[in-house]
Amino acid sequence: MTYTRRRLPLTALRTFEVAARRLSFKDAAEELHVSSTTVSNQIRQLEKDWGCQLFVRKTRQVILTDAGRSLARVISRAFDDIRAEVESHISSMRKTVHLAVGPIFGARWLIPRLSKFYRLHPKIDLILHHSPRITSIEHLPATIAVDWGNGDWKGIEATHLLDIHYKPIVSPSFLREYGPINSVDDLARLPIIHQSERIEWTAWLRLMGRSDLKFGNEVIITDSNVVTQAAIDGQGIALGAFPFVQAEVDSGRLICPFDVPLHPSRGYYLLTHPGARTVAEVRAVCSWLEAEAALTI
Repeated sequence: MTYTRRRLPLTALRTFEVAARRLSFKDAAEELHVSSTTVSNQIRQLEKDWGCQLFVRKTRQVILTDAGRSLARVISRAFDDIRAEVESHISSMRKTVHLAVGPIFGARWLIPRLSKFYRLHPKIDLILHHSPRITSIEHLPATIAVDWGNGDWKGIEATHLLDIHYKPIVSPSFLREYGPINSVDDLARLPIIHQSERIEWTAWLRLMGRSDLKFGNEVIITDSNVVTQAAIDGQGIALGAFPFVQAEVDSGRLICPFDVPLHPSRGYYLLTHPGARTVAEVRAVCSWLEAEAALTI
């Protein structure tokens, strides 16, 4: 008996890969320039043809089933292999590498160094993406990513890249308005800016032996770049992430009233798909990032 290989529905598989990566039919439709209905119909057809459920549909989100996660890993790896092969043998001499970073790392560490990268690697086009927090390989949005954590990403090759530390930062205009900051007790009367939550300020006060201190005026801002800008604009005193705000301190736009750093347990890590560094241009970008991080004080 002759066995006929079944044709793979490549368009539907590509649709599934994007939906699994974005965990959203709507976002997948935007990336693929099709309608959400098209995405939903293609995935339903896959589920029907293969007799298994790939997503659990909820009101405002979709969640991968065990079968969906398993398929997503295989398909993501397969598309990466195809892309690498095409770029190695068929595309032009210029190579493209996709790099995903968070807002403060991208704006205050990476962007000032990009001209140096292009001087060293003029034949590599670096495409930058905004990266949400990455929890697993299914959420890795690009060939390379830089994320904040403890190094324990499941299924991802993670290499420690950069440590940071926190110190209070304030603008000269703020000190002119509120007066000098001579002791930790002065913080109780000043506007305090938190980044996302109160964890860092609580830890810094503990480091200073003043866990009992209560702030009288607090605001929480989720975007780390906005936190820094609010401090520059004199809106309050924040914990600055160094080395990201070192240039503002060196220029005098920000002042550190206390020279006591808080060192968090987490750091920045370089994340790649397993085996991604076998591709020459990916390896070049990773090596450059690591070399620049090694030079960062």
